[in-house]
Amino acid sequence: MYENMVDVLIYLYENYMDRESQPPVDQGVLEDELSQAGFSNSEIHKALRWLDDLAAEVDAPADHPRSLGAVRVYTDAECTKLDREVRGLLLSLEQNGILDPVSRELVIDRVLAMDHAGVSVEELKWVALLVLMNRPGREAAFSQMEDLVYNEDPRLLH
Repeated sequence: MYENMVDVLIYLYENYMDRESQPPVDQGVLEDELSQAGFSNSEIHKALRWLDDLAAEVDAPADHPRSLGAVRVYTDAECTKLDREVRGLLLSLEQNGILDPVSRELVIDRVLAMDHAGVSVEELKWVALLVLMNRPGREAAFSQMEDLVYNEDPRLLH
């Protein structure tokens, strides 16, 4: 068994989203496949709902600040879920042009939507990758993020 819904998201990305193949059109067939792969029904439903919410957020008009150079101040609740290392990675991704302010806010929204207490750096990388994949016009940033996820090359952030 896999641990959480992030594992479901990673499975979906690696098996469908980064390839030419498409997931089954029938959600029931997809859920059966995920269940056979070892995911619990609860985590499957959370992941699919999370992806639906991401699609809705990406399609919604952005009301986030767009000014470059602005500093993001985190609430206490956000700091509880996003430790210093995770917030540092977010800042680094933004400073290196991988995340723009709208993408950053989408990433923060999606990590806060996860139902576990804290978010790891690895989970944040995957969430950023999925957000960028769903943002038209951010292909170069997506490619950089994909390199960071798979190569774990810290030189990308210096």
